[in-house]
Amino acid sequence: QVLLVESGGGLAQAGGSLKLSCAASGRTFASSPMGWFRQAPGKEREFVATIMWHSISWNSGNTYYADSVKGRFTISRDGAKNVLSLQMNGLKPEDTAVYYCAARWSENDSGLYVNVNDYDYWGQGTQVTVSS
Repeated sequence: QVLLVESGGGLAQAGGSLKLSCAASGRTFASSPMGWFRQAPGKEREFVATIMWHSISWNSGNTYYADSVKGRFTISRDGAKNVLSLQMNGLKPEDTAVYYCAARWSENDSGLYVNVNDYDYWGQGTQVTVSS
């Protein structure tokens, strides 16, 4: 079975930092596109960041961010540990949401995917709350 489990959510003050982690099991996602999405109450699930597979190094894949988080969030992966991370700095109250880890089934896939429907596996989500 494929399982993605997020952790690291919690409460932070505006301007603070949190680091989210996504531990994958059941298969390796070292060569699969992975991403982070978030969903605030009453809102649609929206794209946050993605990291693409790189043929030279598992951890050197290109990254792409939503404009709302660019310059503040950093996505990374540890292919050997099968872990995806999201370092969030300069947090704002509007970052408050449930954050979801996602992965595509495809392997050796260097494509860019920013839509919910592009992903096949999802974690249960972790709550991030940012106070002003």
